[in-house]
Amino acid sequence: MSDSQEHIWFGNIPDPGELNALSKGTMGEWLDILFTEAGPDYLKATMPVDHRTRQPYGLLHGGASVVLAETLGSVASAMVVDNSRYKCVGMEINANHLRSARQGWVTGIARPLHLGTTTHVWDIKICDERDRLLCVSRLTVAVLK
Repeated sequence: MSDSQEHIWFGNIPDPGELNALSKGTMGEWLDILFTEAGPDYLKATMPVDHRTRQPYGLLHGGASVVLAETLGSVASAMVVDNSRYKCVGMEINANHLRSARQGWVTGIARPLHLGTTTHVWDIKICDERDRLLCVSRLTVAVLK
């Protein structure tokens, strides 16, 4: 970011409470993904490791981590653009699962790698409650008129 740019968002820095209200009736609500913080160039959310997000071995399901990553990146992209003119949709996502969790909460943080006119690329890191890195993900978002 240049010194003249205070933040990446269109308008004000997003309010986590307002983002949580927009999640009603979505997969994010079902998995109890909660936006907790937004800063000048990041968006943060948490997700529980419980019966909804574990696989049969009792570990955090990799797909649940991907849902958290895509939720963070897609919502962040939507907050970067003028929503009266553009819609943001995921194009491609990848994830490397480095370790797992059996319980507690995980926290994801999305930061932009590229904010272009037609695409955004986000780096999402997911950590456990001890701040150990569990998953790194990259999301490419299409910006559509």
